[in-house]
Amino acid sequence: MTDTERLPLIGMTLDDLGGVCAHGGMPRFVAKQLAQWLYDKKVTSFDEMANISKKNREWLAANYVIGRKKPASSVRSADGTVKYLFNVGPGRNIESVYIPDKERATLCVSSQVGCKMNCYFCATGKLGFKANLSAAQIMNQILSIPPAPGKGGEAMNPLTNVVFMGMGEPLDNWKEVSKVLEIMTAPWGMAWSPKRITVSTVGHIGNLKELLDKTQVHVAVSVHSADPAQRESMMPAQKAFPLQSVMRLLSGYDFSHQRRLSLEYIMWRGVNDDIAHANQLVKLIGNLPVRVNLIRYHAIPGIDLRPCSEERMTMFRNVLNSHGITATIRASRGEDVQAACGMLAGRQESRSDR
Repeated sequence: MTDTERLPLIGMTLDDLGGVCAHGGMPRFVAKQLAQWLYDKKVTSFDEMANISKKNREWLAANYVIGRKKPASSVRSADGTVKYLFNVGPGRNIESVYIPDKERATLCVSSQVGCKMNCYFCATGKLGFKANLSAAQIMNQILSIPPAPGKGGEAMNPLTNVVFMGMGEPLDNWKEVSKVLEIMTAPWGMAWSPKRITVSTVGHIGNLKELLDKTQVHVAVSVHSADPAQRESMMPAQKAFPLQSVMRLLSGYDFSHQRRLSLEYIMWRGVNDDIAHANQLVKLIGNLPVRVNLIRYHAIPGIDLRPCSEERMTMFRNVLNSHGITATIRASRGEDVQAACGMLAGRQESRSDR
C-alpha cells in the first residue's frame, strides 16, 4: 500500500481512532494512546510511540500514515509575521499565517482551497472554490508549523491562539472543521480552552447554529456593511444568509461572559466609512454584547477599492464607542508579504524564510 492509499491519522477523533484499533485487533485503550502521541506529543513517526507494541506499530505503519507534512515554503514579514504555504494536492496550495505579538502567538488557518463566497474584496474569493480541506489537512497546519527562529534569532513563541480566518469559509466545511475543533478542545486531544479559538464566518446560518450549540469557541462574523443592499453587492452570501437573520440567531446566545462575539468590518474609502454607515451598524448591533474589529482594507490587484484614512477609522470607532460598543482598530500584520486580511491566495512565493 502506497502513502497516497493509506489514510492519515491526524484529523481523526477518539472515536475514529477507536475504529482504527478495532480494525487492527487492538484493545480500545490504544486509541487514547494514539491520540496522545498524535496531538500532545506531536510525533511524526510510529517508531516514537513507545508504549504501543512493535507488532501494533508495524500494523499501523502498513495501513496508515501519521499525515504530517512540512510547509512547502515560508516567507517572513518585516513585522515578524510568517506566512506558510502547504501543498494539499496537485496544483493546490493553501496558506496559513503565524502572527507573534509579545507573549501571544496566533495561527490563522485555512479550511478550503479557494472559497465559494466570492466576496468582491477578497483574493481567496477570486480563486473560486477548488476543494474542502480534510480534517487532517487542517490539523497539519496547526501541528506542522516549524519552530523556526524569530527575526533576531530568538525562538518563536508556541501557539497560544488559533483563528479560522484563512482561505475559505470555515462553516462551509463544517464537517471537517468540527472534527478539528473537537480534537483541539477534548481532554484526549490537545486539551485547549475553547477561548483560545475563534471561528470566522460570513454568517452560514445552519452551521453557525451548530457551532454555537456544540462548541464554546469565539465567533467572528464578517459584516463589512450593515446596509443589506450594499453588503449583497460586495458579499453575495448576503442573499443566502441575510445579516439581519444572522444577528437574530446570535441574539439567542449569551456573549456577556467569557465567550466572545466579534464583528469584522473592513473599511473602504468613500464606501462604508461615514457616520451614516456607523449609525447603521449601531442599529444592527442593538444591545448585543459584541466587539467590533475595524480593519484597514488591503488592496488586491484588479479591485477598485481603496483603504480609508486613519482619521476616518478613528471617527468611525469613536461613534461606536459613544454608543457603548467596544470597537478597536485592528493592527495590520504581514501586508508586505500578502499575508494580511483578504490577501491569501495560495501563491508560491519566490522569497523564502526557510
